Amino acid sequence: MAALTVAVPVLALLGLCLSPAAAATPLVIWHGMGDSCCNPVSMGYIQKLVEKKIPGIYVLSLKIGSNMIQDMENSFFMNVNDQVREVCSQLATDPRLQGGYNAMGFSQGGQFLRAVAQRCPVPPMLNLISVGGQHQGRVYGFPRCPGESSHVCDWIRKTLDLGAYTKAVQEHLVQAEYWHDPLKEEDYRKNSIFLADINQERGINQTYKKNLMALKKFVMVKFLNDTMVDPPISEWFGFYKSGQAKETIPLQETSLYKEDRLGLQEMDKAGKLVFLGVKGDHLHFSEEWFDSTILPFLQ
Repeated sequence: MAALTVAVPVLALLGLCLSPAAAATPLVIWHGMGDSCCNPVSMGYIQKLVEKKIPGIYVLSLKIGSNMIQDMENSFFMNVNDQVREVCSQLATDPRLQGGYNAMGFSQGGQFLRAVAQRCPVPPMLNLISVGGQHQGRVYGFPRCPGESSHVCDWIRKTLDLGAYTKAVQEHLVQAEYWHDPLKEEDYRKNSIFLADINQERGINQTYKKNLMALKKFVMVKFLNDTMVDPPISEWFGFYKSGQAKETIPLQETSLYKEDRLGLQEMDKAGKLVFLGVKGDHLHFSEEWFDSTILPFLQ
């Protein structure tokens, strides 16, 4: 015991730290359409997987509503801007996140968490991982439906076809709020209450740009065999060339990038943008791929 009491001040003089290793950076995850925070085969599985691989990490799986059913319903019918405000409030009042956190969004949760990064810089989001998020939106995007919500998706398809950019549909249908029709660009820019705003389609909000550029890394995962998102290149921030729905262009050829309205060009040149491809359909990936490719961004 005497040797130990002598060693401590000596080590302190040498500037060596005897305190426990720093805690892992917390992780916030947001599910996709038709899913919920705690589904044991989706978000619940991801949460347990991360907790197993990174001992001691705090994982917050976002829930919008008082239970899993409300959370799932809100992924279809609660105004996205209201959802983002609710999440910003949750994050701001969680004492475990105040030093900063990483964020990982799945499908529409990817673009929703980007909105959080742009609108709510406190507490700070450090890295954003978008797994299949549609950052330029989607069109004709319901060839199949998640989970057991086929009747809901049938209704959504009809509603979007009838009037995606009408005020009533925009206010009450989540998928309309990131519906981007390349044949109706003017309607989209004028009437989209969510995506057109966070993508700076109606003007430049310097705060959005500054906040997004504060990220250390913005990781975008595209599913190379995606049959659910149209066009799949939206998952890498690309989209259809304006005025038609056949030819797509990558992010670097879009006006958003060339005019650097969000700071993505500067982030790209600084090595902050990461484009990952994974074989498989929408949100289909292996645990091995997740461990080797995604976990390093969380550690």
